Amino acid sequence: MTVASAADRSSASQPLLNLTASQVRRAADGWHAVLRIGAVDHRVWSKEPPLVGASYAAELPFDGNFDARAYAARRLWRAMNGRAPGPAFHKLSKQRRERLSAAIRALDARRAGSSYRTVAEALFGKKRIPERAWKTHDLRNRTVRLVKGGLALVRGGYRKLLRPGRRDE
Repeated sequence: MTVASAADRSSASQPLLNLTASQVRRAADGWHAVLRIGAVDHRVWSKEPPLVGASYAAELPFDGNFDARAYAARRLWRAMNGRAPGPAFHKLSKQRRERLSAAIRALDARRAGSSYRTVAEALFGKKRIPERAWKTHDLRNRTVRLVKGGLALVRGGYRKLLRPGRRDE
């Protein structure tokens, strides 16, 4: 965000909402603020300290994150003008959330010393685990993949959850 120019101020719908000291913090890269409008938190960043009552404009660089920034700016604009902001830019499906949860649970159990068989019994139920042929059973392979997935998340892969997949990657 930046303070709007005089030309922009004439068309601005309203100034940035008043901020309390608890909502604004200074960091090495500038000023960070959290605007709570309705039930939604909007995070904004500015090079300069925020001015009470000033009108602001969004600066959006044309980089790899432009689409996410433009979407967030539109949600903020809608909320500031009394409209529903709409859904978040990137939302994980129920199936993906369940898989991530299972991966973390599997990794925790494995790191606590449980065997893959014990982990599978906890995740999928003891009735689904065969007495024989465990080494070649699909649930064993799935459990191993879940543990590996959990380990990848712990090693920094969780950052990929914050952004949607891009087609050019």
